[in-house]
Amino acid sequence: MAARIDGGSGDELTGAYRRLNAAYQQTLRYAEDVRRLYQQVQRAIYQSLLGLANALEAKDAYTKGHSERVGAWSRGVAAALGLSPADIDMIGRAGLLHDIGKIGIPEAVLRKPGPLENEEWMVMRNHPLIGAQIVAPFDFFAAGALMIRHHHERGDGSGYPDGLVGDEIPIGSRIIAVADVYDALTSSRPYRAALPHATVIARLGEAAGRTLDEDAVVAFVDLIQTLSTTGPDVGARPVQSATGRPPLR
Repeated sequence: MAARIDGGSGDELTGAYRRLNAAYQQTLRYAEDVRRLYQQVQRAIYQSLLGLANALEAKDAYTKGHSERVGAWSRGVAAALGLSPADIDMIGRAGLLHDIGKIGIPEAVLRKPGPLENEEWMVMRNHPLIGAQIVAPFDFFAAGALMIRHHHERGDGSGYPDGLVGDEIPIGSRIIAVADVYDALTSSRPYRAALPHATVIARLGEAAGRTLDEDAVVAFVDLIQTLSTTGPDVGARPVQSATGRPPLR
């Protein structure tokens, strides 16, 4: 015998559907609220990291403006290489924070006016590890932590801290390395004048495919040549401090 359907069952089903749909919409709103809150937490953490970077600039005048330039150029190169928007943003942020580990280097080493002894170089070379450790607790910046750790690696394995070779080095680190080298060589130091833009571009070309990533160098040179025709500061910069540190290569 066919089941009998009460006259009110249709209304009950409609009411149940409406309640289910309302609960679903409420869940979506909760999820959106959680997403916004997570993004706010990320921004707050990143602003705190930028505060540390600013503190580093007060501690070591060599980094004055250096981090901002490396971050901006790294972002531009990542975009030129066709990376995803998320990767471009991460690489730009890692470039801005790439030297944050220097805040853990003793001032006696960081600000030493003369050449560093071998033991002091060993201490200084810890800054990529310290930087990675500073940002490591933040899951959303895990890729950035790796970029910071490896920004002094070189394609031929001569870099540090892990002696990675070629594509073993994260693409973000390879991009940051090119911008870092250019900015260091075009900045004046107490022990040498800034090298001319053309000279540094030639050196980057010589290093391309050997110690520096070839694609990153090509993209960087295109970017910097474009910028040089639009007026930004891409030339030699003056000595920042009598105690400025040499670039770490």
